[in-house]
Amino acid sequence: MASTLCNYLPEVLCRFPEIDDTVMRVARKSIDDSFKGFVRAYGNVIDAVTHPLQLFLNWLEALFVNTPWFIFLAAMVLIVYLTSRNMRIVAITVIGMLFIGFVGLWEDTMITLAIVTVSTLLAIVIGIPIGIMMARSDRAQSLVNPILDVMQTLPSFVYLIPVVMVFGIGKVPGVIAVVIYAVPPMIRLTNLGIRLVDREVLEAADAFGSSPSQKLMNVQIPLALPTVMAGINQTIMMSLAMVVVASMIGVGGLGKNVLQAISNQFLTIGFLNGFALVAIAIIFDRASQAYGKRLQRHTEVVHG
Repeated sequence: MASTLCNYLPEVLCRFPEIDDTVMRVARKSIDDSFKGFVRAYGNVIDAVTHPLQLFLNWLEALFVNTPWFIFLAAMVLIVYLTSRNMRIVAITVIGMLFIGFVGLWEDTMITLAIVTVSTLLAIVIGIPIGIMMARSDRAQSLVNPILDVMQTLPSFVYLIPVVMVFGIGKVPGVIAVVIYAVPPMIRLTNLGIRLVDREVLEAADAFGSSPSQKLMNVQIPLALPTVMAGINQTIMMSLAMVVVASMIGVGGLGKNVLQAISNQFLTIGFLNGFALVAIAIIFDRASQAYGKRLQRHTEVVHG
């Protein structure tokens, strides 16, 4: 019926008016050539900027991989206990890490942990200042929010295209892709946490003559810490999710194994590596949530 109707209508009403193929081809070629030209012109600068990140990632990965398993496990258990103060979460940590070791994925897990650690640290360093800037300026928030919306809705595979064009293939480009994917919740929740600080508390700080920086460091950030911890929690979860996608551009660890399992249809290997990622995610999630709840109780006691 639609085709019959189109016999009586102008073509412009039946076929959506598209931009001419030649124009689109020229536009795409111009954009791609400009991007490639920029990379060729500033390739040495890009390499110099990312070199410290490469060194830090290599050092941390070597530290995790070469540390005897029982020492690393003991250190991890201690960190989890200090953050959560919950023996149940400590038991989950021990069981999860022992499972990972028993199925032969210890070294790959250490590589993944190094990548997630570096990515999370970078996301925190980038996200908290931007979140603070958004909290202190409505104009900054209105400018940054649309960018965050695009970053959170853009398919994760799309991030790999410009990253590979600029930085090439390797672990550092993978880390950069993970950071880009995982940083939005860190920014949003830092902004939200600071904006949710009680106005009466801020007025009291003003009454005592606090400068804006003193008010930020001594009042707003401490009271916003539970929300900021929620942002860190989400950043870690998104980093673990993106590690699998980033394995397509040279990131090793568990993500690489999952990608190989998909390519070769190895069901058992895929599930074992998937369960290892789930175990790490559960450990980080439970420990960070418990720490956030402890911070929340502390602020309620002190300021409530």
